[in-house]
Amino acid sequence: MDIKEQLQNKINNKTKPLGSLGVLEEIALQIGQIQNTLSPKIEKPTLLVFAADHGLADEGVSPYPKDVTWQMVMNFCAGGAAINVFCKHNKIDLKVFDVGVDYDFPESLPVETIKIARGSRNMRHEPAMTLTECETAMKTGKDIVQREAKNGCNTIAFGEMGIGNTSASALLMHKFTGLPIEDCTGRGAGLDGEKLDRKTELLKEIAANYNPETPVEILATFGGLEIATMTGAFLEAKKQGMIVLVDGFIASAALLTASKIDSSVTENAIFCHSSNEKGHRKMLEHLHARPLLNLNMRLGEGSGAAVAFPLIKSAVAFLNEMASMEDAGVAGKE
Repeated sequence: MDIKEQLQNKINNKTKPLGSLGVLEEIALQIGQIQNTLSPKIEKPTLLVFAADHGLADEGVSPYPKDVTWQMVMNFCAGGAAINVFCKHNKIDLKVFDVGVDYDFPESLPVETIKIARGSRNMRHEPAMTLTECETAMKTGKDIVQREAKNGCNTIAFGEMGIGNTSASALLMHKFTGLPIEDCTGRGAGLDGEKLDRKTELLKEIAANYNPETPVEILATFGGLEIATMTGAFLEAKKQGMIVLVDGFIASAALLTASKIDSSVTENAIFCHSSNEKGHRKMLEHLHARPLLNLNMRLGEGSGAAVAFPLIKSAVAFLNEMASMEDAGVAGKE
């Protein structure tokens, strides 16, 4: 009997009707298989936020200026953002990384600077990153995750901050799924009406300007430094056998990219919510993913992963702590 069968038997023999804990049973089964044990554990849950600027923001694809990227990083450092609140209350270790913000943060701040460049380039005129920059960002994500694993973390989530990154994610989605740009492009931080139409037309123009072939070339052309870092982080988290919590549209675009490099990466991925950003549901369908929550969130930062984390803890808890039929002296189904 393999580990999947053993886990399913353990789940089925708990003091409950078969399948009555629904998706929690599926999560428990998945986590047990990730850790190859009947008694999985969540150790040092950590959420890493990667921040970077996007040259495409100069084209008005967001209602907010690029300066909001560094200003929000300052907010993370001050503990004032949604992700700070959710991580604090759910006992998740939050760490912030500058991988490409066009701003110099004081060394005294709790942000680790691994600046690959001062933002990506304007895709309207040239690829977002050179291949070297993209590969460096991916290695940065890999190295950070390796360090977290060595520190004992086995449950990890990734967030992002970067004005313009829904545009980069929409382009990646379009290239990897073949869906029309119109199906991939949403409001981002709040575009409406003519401005949203202009964003869509601009992304169609950009998509037609380039023809990269490999997943890494596509990522370098259309992605962002924080998305590339997250892609490398997803790949390494799978290699490390970690439980990987996937946030919303941008995080899913990075996971989608990673899956085109190594399709097994989704085996460790728990998709935490369905974002209200247009395109996310179809992206999840392409990944054959069923999200845990649908709260109409579209904030980013890793917020959906942090909010969903108590559900993951509940799945592990019932598997480890709930009595079996035999232990409780309860008669099973006839």
